[in-house]
Amino acid sequence: MNELKLDTKILIVGLGVIGGGYAKALTYGGYKHVRCITKEPADVDYAIAHGMIEYGTHEIDEKLIAESELIVFALYPHIFKEWIEKYQHLFSPGTVITDVTGVKTCIVREIQEMLRGDVEFISAHPMAGREKSGVEYSNAEVFRGANYIVVPTEKNTENAINICKALGDALGFAKISTLTIEEHDKMIAFLSQLTHCIAVTLMTANEAPNLEKYTGDSFRDLTRIAKINDKMWSELFILNKDALLEEMDAFAKKFTEFREMLAASDSEGMREEMRKATKRRELFDKPNVN
Repeated sequence: MNELKLDTKILIVGLGVIGGGYAKALTYGGYKHVRCITKEPADVDYAIAHGMIEYGTHEIDEKLIAESELIVFALYPHIFKEWIEKYQHLFSPGTVITDVTGVKTCIVREIQEMLRGDVEFISAHPMAGREKSGVEYSNAEVFRGANYIVVPTEKNTENAINICKALGDALGFAKISTLTIEEHDKMIAFLSQLTHCIAVTLMTANEAPNLEKYTGDSFRDLTRIAKINDKMWSELFILNKDALLEEMDAFAKKFTEFREMLAASDSEGMREEMRKATKRRELFDKPNVN
């Protein structure tokens, strides 16, 4: 396989909110053979009933795995590793596998080392998601206008990298970038993991009753991601601990500097920081996508 054709046999392992979003985007985008393996039979039933997949099962289907040309793993990192260890013998030669995992240093090279030589793992990270988990909350529209990162290593071929990029394009991402695994994890520590830490601590910093009756949009917007999958995110934080701690320290230093400006009634210093923030924030607005 050297491109992502509409009749490519695509298998999604793990049909949660991201795996479900992939299934919807691909099937609704005209891909004919989107299948899944996932833990809960009810999730398979839901996906079939809503026209998200051609076929699905909650069991290990050897024939289904063997005929799949592209396999997307939407699993927790430790479950992803276990799955590869147990079932990689079922892959057909030439199969390309990819993932949606939020950290890379701890997983990519380990899986590439254990993987058969006739199967290729090219890692990727869709920078889009939802606060709630479960296939019933999946939505392909979250990918439109969002960023998609391909994370190759020296073991990856140009062919697999191009397939992975083609997948991102098929899913509707607006911008497809390439980073090394080290660059990815440093970036994700700041842009994603730190922001979740801030949202969680802000949400728990003041336990006064009835605050929800008085809040405006600013607090709701800033804490939207505090509705968090604690099992998944605590695992991701620990797997990327060193990079995240570095970013937390840098943030604490910057916050302290701003606090000192306030304590000193340094209006101009605070205003300068606000002007810098406003100017930079404009770069982060999503492009309009028709």
